[in-house]
Amino acid sequence: MYQEIKGVRVWGDPIENAVDQAVTCAQHGDVEQVLLMADHHKGYSQPVGGVVVYRNQISPSGVGYDIACGNKAVKTNVKYVDIKDQLSKIMDELAQSISFGVGRSNREKVEHDLFDDSDWSVYQEIGKQEHDNLKTLAKKQLGTVGSGNHFVDLFVEEATGDVWVANHFGSRGFGHKTASGFMNLAKGVKFSDKVKGERMEDAPTLLDLDSEIGDMYYRAMQLAGKYAYAGRDYVIQKVLDILQAEAVFSVHNHHNFAWKETHNGEEYVIVRKGATPSAPNQWGFIGGSMGDISVIVRGVDSEENRDAFYSTVHGAGRIMSRTEAAGKMNWKTRTRSGGKITPDQMKQAIKEYGVELRGGGTDESPFVYKNLADVLEAHKQTLSIEHVLKPIGVCMAGEGEFDPYKD
Repeated sequence: MYQEIKGVRVWGDPIENAVDQAVTCAQHGDVEQVLLMADHHKGYSQPVGGVVVYRNQISPSGVGYDIACGNKAVKTNVKYVDIKDQLSKIMDELAQSISFGVGRSNREKVEHDLFDDSDWSVYQEIGKQEHDNLKTLAKKQLGTVGSGNHFVDLFVEEATGDVWVANHFGSRGFGHKTASGFMNLAKGVKFSDKVKGERMEDAPTLLDLDSEIGDMYYRAMQLAGKYAYAGRDYVIQKVLDILQAEAVFSVHNHHNFAWKETHNGEEYVIVRKGATPSAPNQWGFIGGSMGDISVIVRGVDSEENRDAFYSTVHGAGRIMSRTEAAGKMNWKTRTRSGGKITPDQMKQAIKEYGVELRGGGTDESPFVYKNLADVLEAHKQTLSIEHVLKPIGVCMAGEGEFDPYKD
């Protein structure tokens, strides 16, 4: 059950600076309700794990820099026993076949119908150069994963022995530049101007949905959502090809996005940052750390879920910052120093849990995240856990590859 703090509905243990951010969100714009899921922590303008319910407004800073970041998970027709002895080789091939890291381009050209989508006209309205530059970048990066907490994982459902594949990333540089550009326009400067970005303490950037710029942002966000879906589809298929497997069931959704929804007969814009939509019978993937379970869930029809505006967590939630865990980054040498978690500690934890790891730094180690079971317990009246998945292979960008395309 949630508690109400200064008008904000909070699930799990409240984190003070995130609650303060949520209160600030509630004080700006035409807001019906602000909520914090149990994995909440401080973010840019709107807390990660935060949900803001607006009337006819949308917030580019609330959706965030990584527009349409989300997860796709598929159950395969392969059993763990069939790949167990080849897992190390499979993970090597996965790491070599998929592009991870900051600003990376795909090794192969990817054709997709979304590049003919009518919503590209938004960028033509902004300017031909902006349109051409963003489309070129989007084409180059389609199917790349980025870094930070973005991943491609293999799981086993121990109850059945089934192998699952899941990934986590969003709209890459295209989404980041779109978010930055519209926040620029909201400030009255040019889309492509180099200006100081949003500070974590800033109040939300708000646009009226029926204004010209609000409509343009909504269309651009929708396009970024299609782009993120296409990228996650592409990466999942690459992994299925490596496994020589087929998908027999899939779950796919965003957790950095804004949705037009009807609740209690009223029309709202629901901005979820690091929060998963969870309407009754809606499927979702919620990821734990590389040393913890992940789950496939479904929303339930309950009063508490209605109070949550059909929202739930997107992961376990951090308890330690990247710098605290891994130390300060020396960008010249791409090394860190002074962190609480050593590489040896991380390697030992992963070995004990039985995970084949490719890439990943101590800032993504199991020690920096909450226990997923505890987080899910706070939302037990709003969702049903349908499948419990144990990671067997984790692939991420390497140490020093922090992704500027922020959640």
